[in-house]
Amino acid sequence: PEPPATARPPRRGRRPGTAPRPRRRRRLRLRWIVTALLLTALALPPATWGWVWYTARQDDRAATDAIVVLGASQYNGVPSPVFEARLRHAQVLYLEGVAPMIVTVGGKQPGDNYTEAAAGRNWLVEVGIPADRIIAVEEGSDTLQSVRAVSAVFADNGWDEATLVSDPWHSLRSKVMASDHGIESGTSPSRSGPAVIERRTQLWYITRETASLWYYWIFNDSSDIRVNAA
Repeated sequence: PEPPATARPPRRGRRPGTAPRPRRRRRLRLRWIVTALLLTALALPPATWGWVWYTARQDDRAATDAIVVLGASQYNGVPSPVFEARLRHAQVLYLEGVAPMIVTVGGKQPGDNYTEAAAGRNWLVEVGIPADRIIAVEEGSDTLQSVRAVSAVFADNGWDEATLVSDPWHSLRSKVMASDHGIESGTSPSRSGPAVIERRTQLWYITRETASLWYYWIFNDSSDIRVNAA
């Protein structure tokens, strides 16, 4: 008689009713993708904050077609300390030969007698900049509106490149908006005035600009976050 067949050890395979291994692998891969997306989403705001900070430290004085001074508060034709700091820096850039023209930009609030652009132009003329070297674009109540108005002036004059003058923390957002409207720009921010004196103020401006930049990217509009530019 033949010897009884020895029982084979059970195979360590998939039990009946369990999911196949390829499905497990797909689930694991999906988990890794979701985890990577979450980590990326969490890292983007700090990365943008760092980008705002890095751009604020740049000072590009390469030759361009025009120096664009973004507006700030003015009081009956007198630029606020923040606005005056920007204008004074634009004066220095013009005297250094960075650009042959200066563009001031900004509208006015209800009840104002002067626009920000006109107040800026008048200040520059008073300190010796020839009036025919200044264009006042008296439109815009926020950065995006101002950039749109400036882009029309650049198109009319056949200009392509600008040197943007604003506060350091505002440099990145204004540069991004200018690029989106066909203006290749460098940034040369002012380094004086209330916006850059106290460290606490600087941190607030960087955080504010980070939020405002993301608002622009998402909604293609300027945010409603306001800062007292006194």
